[in-house]
Amino acid sequence: MKEDGRAVCGGEALFVDLDFPTDDRALFADGSTPIARLRGEITWRRPQEICQSPVLFPENISLGYAKQGLLGDCWFLCACTVLLKNKHLLNKVIPPDQPQWSDSRFRGSFQFCFWQQGHWTNVTIDDCLPCINSTLCFSRCHSPTAFWVALLEKAYAKLHGSYEKLWAGQVSEALVDLTGGLAERWSLGVFGSEEEQKTELDSDQVRRRRLDLNLLNSVKDDCTLSCSTHSSPGGASELGQYHALNVMEWLGVSTVSGGEVRLLRIRNPWGRCFWGGDWTGSGAGWSSIDPVCAMDLKARIAEGEFWFDETEFMSQFDDVTIGYPISEDGHLKSIYTGNVLTHRHQLSGRWIKSHSAGGSRNNSSYGNNPKFWLKVFEKGEVLVSLLQHRKWRSTEKHAQMPLEDSNITKHQHYQAIALHMWKVEKKRFNLSRMLNKPLYASTHCHAYEREVILHKELEPGYYLLIPSTYQQGAEARFLIRVFSSSPTSLSVLKSPAPSLPLTTDGEWETSYFRGAWVEGSTAGGSRNFLSHWQNPCFPFSVCDDPAGTSGVNVRITLHQNRPENDLHPIGFHIYKVSQTQRGSVININQSPLTASRTSCRPPCLKKFETGMGTLF
Repeated sequence: MKEDGRAVCGGEALFVDLDFPTDDRALFADGSTPIARLRGEITWRRPQEICQSPVLFPENISLGYAKQGLLGDCWFLCACTVLLKNKHLLNKVIPPDQPQWSDSRFRGSFQFCFWQQGHWTNVTIDDCLPCINSTLCFSRCHSPTAFWVALLEKAYAKLHGSYEKLWAGQVSEALVDLTGGLAERWSLGVFGSEEEQKTELDSDQVRRRRLDLNLLNSVKDDCTLSCSTHSSPGGASELGQYHALNVMEWLGVSTVSGGEVRLLRIRNPWGRCFWGGDWTGSGAGWSSIDPVCAMDLKARIAEGEFWFDETEFMSQFDDVTIGYPISEDGHLKSIYTGNVLTHRHQLSGRWIKSHSAGGSRNNSSYGNNPKFWLKVFEKGEVLVSLLQHRKWRSTEKHAQMPLEDSNITKHQHYQAIALHMWKVEKKRFNLSRMLNKPLYASTHCHAYEREVILHKELEPGYYLLIPSTYQQGAEARFLIRVFSSSPTSLSVLKSPAPSLPLTTDGEWETSYFRGAWVEGSTAGGSRNFLSHWQNPCFPFSVCDDPAGTSGVNVRITLHQNRPENDLHPIGFHIYKVSQTQRGSVININQSPLTASRTSCRPPCLKKFETGMGTLF
């Protein structure tokens, strides 16, 4: 009920989320999707205004599955299935024991958690939901009184900025956001020759592993599987393009002729059957198996579900997404072996133009890309993932978007990325020579995906990891994650100090100084602070030029030993001092002879006359 324009519950005002208001700002981003036609028709209602006794989850869990509404987010709804199958993951995303509508403590808000770039992020929303004619217009549960799907969808929309930004996406991305684990996409399409599949040429042409359900036997009951279609020339024409569905189970069934057929039970988020194949209704397939078995399989079908045999499945869909199982202890389980990967590490990094965005191996600047050390202490199975941060598309450039066209949107949001690995015999090595050696492992081609995954059984030793974008100079932030069955360590490979410039008309004399900024002692800060003079200082001399010219070229480079993603703004000043001043404190009013530009790695090239100097 409402009082003076405010929703109230038991005399207490209900929470109103001002950060995600109940107006067009929460609904639309750029008006480029079909829901833009709903502008002005949507009203916002709380669950207790929609039904008499709202709950988060229904007693019959089969009625708790998601049913898609007018929003093209089937990819997200397919991923939500993992929560109903895994109570420990559900409790992570939707913290239990939150007050609900029948609780006197309820104040109209819910809290959710999503995994984002390496960390769990809390999202709090009010329970106002978009409706048309008092009915939920976006996603909902099959039970009309259960609201966990609609509320979770709203929280995910808030995380992304609006409901419209959920239109079109990848199931794999939503699975990772809901679990903090890994997910892979495998192709169902026809591959080229074996030689084409093994090529090591660096390109941005996507080439995925082909599905073999036998490979998943070890995690059959634990993994999450979905399928998607990008086009529909055949019998699945009702789907249109770009739709994702859940694979609820698959099993081998004996036929009356003594053979075996593999059947897959599919759930459509639309909540209806679109397929008229051999295993729907009174299709011909049922007569090929035992009648009792056929009755049992038909009894398993809920609303929106139907059976495919493997041949139909492979012909009607384009790819599948496999979500890695996660144990109650939070450990990933390999979809390749079933091994529990009890060790994990992660480090963040960044590709910066003209600095660390070296591009693919086709570019001479490839060695400038960020580099990481992976140390394997014992032989074991290792998964390394490279996950890039999403960049949102311009709201002006893309006025038209096909329905749920995830292939188009991923090119707008992501760079083409890849991960390459070399085995290194010793930790000190020549980088250019190493990069000319054959790869030990890689993700092969660059892919316009948020995350690419490298899987390998590794012997003990050191391994060099280099993540890269296909385009030189392409900027993005990223996260390197390592999951392994045996102990490992992951660290940033510090870049060597830039080499001094060469000259054709003389030799360079090189000197090195090493120091440290220590808080409370030698970390004096910039010249804006009186403590500036506490910084380390290094006296140096410039001798007479033997050529008798007017001065000597001096190049000074200040290099900090910190991870590439955690650099401090640094700089230095040079003061000219006399022989008698050397070793004494410089007058604080003295102006520097020259200074670097403050940056993360500032060089300074200047011609000096003969004399003494001090570097701060």
